[in-house]
Amino acid sequence: MAGARKCLEIRDLRVRVGDQPILQGISLTVPRGELHALMGPNGNGKSTLAKVLIGDPEYLVESGDILVDGESVLELEPDARSRLGLFLAFQYPVEVPGVTIANFLRLALQARKPEGEELGFSEFYGKLQRALKVLDWDESIVERYLNQGFSGGEKKRSEILQMLMLEPNYIVMDETDSGLDVDALRVVARGVNQLRGPELGGLIITHYQRLLDHIVPDRVHVIVGGRVVQSGGPELAERLDREGYDWVKELAAQA
Repeated sequence: MAGARKCLEIRDLRVRVGDQPILQGISLTVPRGELHALMGPNGNGKSTLAKVLIGDPEYLVESGDILVDGESVLELEPDARSRLGLFLAFQYPVEVPGVTIANFLRLALQARKPEGEELGFSEFYGKLQRALKVLDWDESIVERYLNQGFSGGEKKRSEILQMLMLEPNYIVMDETDSGLDVDALRVVARGVNQLRGPELGGLIITHYQRLLDHIVPDRVHVIVGGRVVQSGGPELAERLDREGYDWVKELAAQA
């Protein structure tokens, strides 16, 4: 949309699964050029929001809207949302037997090309080499089947490899740090920071400060009971790390 502000905008989003309401009116704006952290206790809607953003059909949007650069995506399928520049890094990446990482990435990049335009080998291979170098990964990894037999850390690194190759406009990272040791955490953070710049916006969903030590957010939001109840700068994540979530829950109860 011409003249639209370049941002990922969530407007008063209300979502349920079956008869169970999950999101109770979330509003957030993530401009390009900023990475925002979304924190909160388990079971309060963080991962639900990530899945709704990418178009998971299990979740029913009752009201509200999701806009990418001014365009509503609620009626779009996940692949169409991806073409608009949305990328979800899964908390639990799935294994895809029979499809190598190289073929998966080549097909994904080709799908982003205008109809009739072919992805050149040198373009693909050069980009792949640069991405693997950022992640300190041997080139032989791309001949393995996507995530099959991978450790938790390898699966998360595979997600970041996809991110580096596709260069999305907006990333949503659903607890990508869960289960990672400190070395894997640094590698994941290095990949994200490599992409960071004026054309990238992102929502980093996490429980813990430790990821945010490596990817310092521009803003931090806290979700409790399916609503954003507190927002602030990086110091908010540091306070949550020190004091836990009880004080935020009290604020939510008073609202």
